[in-house]
Amino acid sequence: MTGHRNPYEGQREPLPPALVEAGFRQESAELGGVLVNYVRGPESGAPLVLIPGQMSLWSSYRRVMPELARRFTVYAVDVRGHGNSSWTPGDYSWDSAGGDIARFLRQVVGRPAIVSGNSSGGVLALWCAARVPELVSAIVLEDPPIFSAEWPRFRDRDRWVYESLAHTVRALGDLDHQRVTDIYRQEIPVAEDRTIRMPERFVGLLDRLVARHRRRNPGRPAGLGVRWLPGSLNELIRAASMFDPDFARAFVDGRFYGDFSHAAALRATTVPVLLLHANWSRFDRHGLVGAMDDDDARRVRELAPQTVYRRIDARHVIHDDKPRAFVTAVTEFAAALPAPERSVG
Repeated sequence: MTGHRNPYEGQREPLPPALVEAGFRQESAELGGVLVNYVRGPESGAPLVLIPGQMSLWSSYRRVMPELARRFTVYAVDVRGHGNSSWTPGDYSWDSAGGDIARFLRQVVGRPAIVSGNSSGGVLALWCAARVPELVSAIVLEDPPIFSAEWPRFRDRDRWVYESLAHTVRALGDLDHQRVTDIYRQEIPVAEDRTIRMPERFVGLLDRLVARHRRRNPGRPAGLGVRWLPGSLNELIRAASMFDPDFARAFVDGRFYGDFSHAAALRATTVPVLLLHANWSRFDRHGLVGAMDDDDARRVRELAPQTVYRRIDARHVIHDDKPRAFVTAVTEFAAALPAPERSVG
């Protein structure tokens, strides 16, 4: 595969005023040849590392970071292949991305941390708990695709999620002729025989807004440049423009998984676990529409009986959809943890 470098690697955009007022700053660290971009809050307590899901940036946590900073020393990262962190085409796997987080915990955080991940970020949190337990005091698994994102189940059983990532590869894969709004040209199942998609006229409007924003902001990530549309739309378009499609391609062609067993990792995990489970559906025609079903969640608790389970009526990115519920769940979980340990070498 032809290599390509992240055009936004190492850039630092102004932080939102609410984060500046809360004492956050944006930094980067060179870790094993990979530049990891992150945002760090003031020293406020136990370290809490936030790992966003696939095609999401650290900024997806912007709604919860000021409140969390009252209780924790917060770090929010861009995973390799995302945002202002390095792209590593041809080298995306649980082990490579997990290794970045392990080095971040050891070299930047420097003491055992609560590691909280959403979606694939949750699997990375589990990877750290199993592979580098001395760096982890507890993990928060925020609607992670545990078991559903294992090969070959991901390809053969839960077809809609697989096809969703295949669509992402088709939409974003040609970096020279990319239209980031094509990610919205996808059917979403809502019933056994019914799907919905964003109206083409509205997607066309987004196309025009993105094109205007690019003309006015050459060399910058994509955006909408308007305030009258939901901020979540702008966040996803910005994140898509700062995403290496080979990260998604590695899930689709099987390169990402390696020999990382979710069940074995759960058995090996001894730290406290908080599992936050969002809404999901399953249809005969499409398979799982979501990250994990009730059977998956039950199996997590069987393999890691120390798990605290919370079902939250929310979309997949709980911390953005129901920020108060997320903050409450994390802070209550952390309050019951043992006293923090000393720094790690």
